[in-house]
Amino acid sequence: MMEKTFDPKSVEGKIAALWEETGVFRAGQPDRAGAPTFCIVIPPPNVTGTLHMGHALNNTLQDILCRFERMRGKDVLWQPGMDHAGIATQMVVERRLMEHQEPDRRTLGRQKFLEKVWAWKEESGGAIISQLKRLGASCDWSRERFTMDEGLSRAVIKVFVRLYKEGLIYKDKRLVNWHPGLQTAISDLEVAQVETKGALYYFKYPVVDDTGAKTGTYITVATTRPETMLGDAAVAVHPDDERYRALQGAKVRLPLVGRIIPIVADAYSDPEKGTGAVKITPAHDFNDFEVGRRHNLPLINLFDAEAKLSLQENEEFLEGLDDSIDAGLIIDHLDGLTREAARERIVAMMEERGLVEKIEPHPHMVPHDEKTKTVIIEPYLTDQWYVDAKTLAQPALAAVRDGRTGFIPKNWEKTYFEWLDNIQPWCISRQLWWGHQIPAWYGPDGHVFVEASATEAELAALAHYGTPTSLIRDEDVLDTWFSSALWPFSTLGWPDETAELKRYYPTNVLVTGFDIIFFWVARMMMMGLHFLGEVPFRDVYIHALVRDEKGAKMSKTKGNVIDPLNLVDQYGADALRFTLASMAAPGRDIKLSTQRVEGYRNFVTKLWNAARFAEVNRCVLKPDFDPRKVSLTLNQWIVAEAANTIESITTAIEIYRFDDAANAAYRFVWNIFCDWYLELAKPLLQTNDAGSTENLVPDVAGGDETRATVAFILDLIVKLLHPFMPYVTEELFSFAHQGQVLAVAEWPRLLGCANPQAEAEIGFLVALVSELRSVRSEMNVPPGAQIPLVVVGASEERVAQVLRSGDTLKKLARLSEITFLTEAPLQSVQTIVQQTTFALPLAGIIDFDVEKRRLVKEIGKLEQEAQKMTAKLDNADFIARAPEEVVEENRERRDDMLAKKEKLEAALKRFG
Repeated sequence: MMEKTFDPKSVEGKIAALWEETGVFRAGQPDRAGAPTFCIVIPPPNVTGTLHMGHALNNTLQDILCRFERMRGKDVLWQPGMDHAGIATQMVVERRLMEHQEPDRRTLGRQKFLEKVWAWKEESGGAIISQLKRLGASCDWSRERFTMDEGLSRAVIKVFVRLYKEGLIYKDKRLVNWHPGLQTAISDLEVAQVETKGALYYFKYPVVDDTGAKTGTYITVATTRPETMLGDAAVAVHPDDERYRALQGAKVRLPLVGRIIPIVADAYSDPEKGTGAVKITPAHDFNDFEVGRRHNLPLINLFDAEAKLSLQENEEFLEGLDDSIDAGLIIDHLDGLTREAARERIVAMMEERGLVEKIEPHPHMVPHDEKTKTVIIEPYLTDQWYVDAKTLAQPALAAVRDGRTGFIPKNWEKTYFEWLDNIQPWCISRQLWWGHQIPAWYGPDGHVFVEASATEAELAALAHYGTPTSLIRDEDVLDTWFSSALWPFSTLGWPDETAELKRYYPTNVLVTGFDIIFFWVARMMMMGLHFLGEVPFRDVYIHALVRDEKGAKMSKTKGNVIDPLNLVDQYGADALRFTLASMAAPGRDIKLSTQRVEGYRNFVTKLWNAARFAEVNRCVLKPDFDPRKVSLTLNQWIVAEAANTIESITTAIEIYRFDDAANAAYRFVWNIFCDWYLELAKPLLQTNDAGSTENLVPDVAGGDETRATVAFILDLIVKLLHPFMPYVTEELFSFAHQGQVLAVAEWPRLLGCANPQAEAEIGFLVALVSELRSVRSEMNVPPGAQIPLVVVGASEERVAQVLRSGDTLKKLARLSEITFLTEAPLQSVQTIVQQTTFALPLAGIIDFDVEKRRLVKEIGKLEQEAQKMTAKLDNADFIARAPEEVVEENRERRDDMLAKKEKLEAALKRFG
């Protein structure tokens, strides 16, 4: 006997153990050797990570696809693994050393520190993998990979060396996002733009003549960063700005420093911002760097690795410096200051010299460390390793443009094109110790040798110098995204020609978020095409963000983060998974609330109760049951509905409409099977094969056929729901299929089961009862009241149809009698179902005048509220100032009001 209730906590562990013991998720099973393949590579979570709601959505959608295709008989490989997360992992281990009062990284030295990192990884890293297993992820866990494992490391080295020798990797001095605390370059994805209450400083720069003498005129520049003015290389004005046309090509003397710098004409300067004249500091601003390249301006780096002013013995800064007293004071008073202290002192010095025109409050975006939101990131000029991304991007662009790879939704292709069409060199070096150390060795004269190993570098040096020469290895490691870019083929064994690589590459689909289209998706496309000559995946499905119930982005600061594991503990993994799938509409963010998950927990309960009902009523699967041969109209109808549902779910999953698939399953299980079919079947199930108790189902053998049909449909439901709710379905499957595993059962197919006559017959009954129940509710008819139904002017065919289902109609719609007239009686409410008018005489049951007044009053109230809401939404100022989630909430409330108003207006019309 089944348990009375489904308890996820007692079932999930048992089912997970079953899957592991039977090895059903392993790719390459002998019985599928000739089957078509289906492969997904998991977006590797950070080894430091824990499951958050984005992971839960991303992996639920991947799992739905993998379970679906596995049941369709394909050889499925869902490739799991983790990313070594260079910065995050190094920070975790350094913090741990400090907490345990152990020597810091530099005291330990590189080798011993890395031993500590590997020890941490084995002990504490990768907790997220067990969390993904709890969610029900059906990866081939026997093939788990790590971006720092031996095989993947070999792939990384091979790629670096080959790209270098092809001229596609090189070293250059450029601006990078610099983290002063970690003292390393970081990627754009690790930078958060934070709005900061700052100021706009208006500084007067004196214009000079050809001899350097002041002309008595000034050009005023506006800046938010006075501390960088010491490195100014020019002042830029727009070529079409009439105010400065005469000054284009002139020069100014940089205050405090005395350096003579030009006024250049460049479209980067916006005449509408500030004064229209901007200071250009190429070594400290990404836009200024590009202006500097266009005008061949010097790069004057002012800061050291800790983002403190470094002026003493700074050759770039000292070049062109005025040897006046002012310049000497600058070095004495500012050298070694932090950015904040330098800003304060420079402004004071400018004010002392009367060169500050004004200072205005000015909120602006300032780059911060994405994780802490506290450390300010500095555009910093350093020597780094770069990939020629422009060259590698061309085949990646072509592959999407010609359809070899497509994005779903398609609008994300525009984002992909915009990024790759404007791509910059990719900085791949990081000043860390945890990661793939760059395979570059330097000779005593700085000559670089890039080889796969120290031995090969020494041989190259011997050939170059003619004698054995001591080499020093580059200390930097590679950007984590570099190794991740190889993920679709390095995890399959490349650079070796493995059987897995041949069988599963290219993969079928990548499921990921929009924020890493450039950082990861595009780079996998580049590397896959360059090294294997083929795209790494056919489809890229971009899923939405999971937000809180009001539409706000989840953040620890706001306190609105929902922990998926808490939801799993409370409601079960199946409920969470189904919630996420049912809301995963393309292009629409998911507004998640615990109430929604609780609602789908009720759906799990509904399924369980339906199975218990079937068990109690002796509904057992019959091996020889043929759904095409059922004779009862009711059973013909449910079989036809099931066939339609299979087709709907199958098509929806194939086109990545997870929401449509989940909602089709929900509608069939809850509304059609449970609410209607089982309800209509109860009289049959409660007989001992004695046939029907009403005209609707006259077959004398109706009980046995219906019990077999219930069992068959329930088994089919369990299979259809398995990709979405694997735990409860696997448990239910085990009751009817001892010793078998649902995860590798056959996906349902029902061909030749369409039955228009049965669909019309039962469809009409369902539509009529639903409408009558709706009318009763709208008219405030007491729930227990038995009321008459009048069928008005119906055709002979409709009359016969109503008579056949008369007893069922009376029971389900709480009718006292059914009569047939040519006109509706007075004081009745009317409704039309499938072109037939039905009237409910309600005299004495409700007060018509009172009900009319109630409806009119409610309609008026809703109309008034909706108008207020519309006025607010039409207010441009409200739209501009209100948070996105508040605007969306107001739209939804307005739409709900209008929908309710429309429903009440329809109810009012029923009075005639």
